[in-house]
Amino acid sequence: MKRFLLGLAAVVAMTGMAMADDLIGDWRTAPDDNGNTGIIRVAQCGSSLCGTLIQAFDASGAIMQSENVGRQIIWATNPTGTAGEYRGRLYSPDRDREYRSRLQLSGNALVVSGCVAGGAICREGGRWQRVN
Repeated sequence: MKRFLLGLAAVVAMTGMAMADDLIGDWRTAPDDNGNTGIIRVAQCGSSLCGTLIQAFDASGAIMQSENVGRQIIWATNPTGTAGEYRGRLYSPDRDREYRSRLQLSGNALVVSGCVAGGAICREGGRWQRVN
């Protein structure tokens, strides 16, 4: 019985890691309030996932300089156990604000939203597209 429970715990843990692996990679954000987009690289950061802005683009699609390149945009992000859903934290550079995040993965698309004030104020972050 003890061996069975240890095996079951290992399977559950590996399932959570496999789910998290689905989010790992590069994602092109939806345009922000200024029309700018970016590439977010999602990787394992300890026991959670985080995503760092690696490149920024202006509204015309040209590469632009941004003080936010290199900044973590999502962090403390983990699968919830519901297919494709992740919860954590995110930063929105266009509003200079942090949100509690909900990320919903569907194939090569990631629907991003976030809330502040205990969920009283929420914002849709659009649909990000996988780029790798």
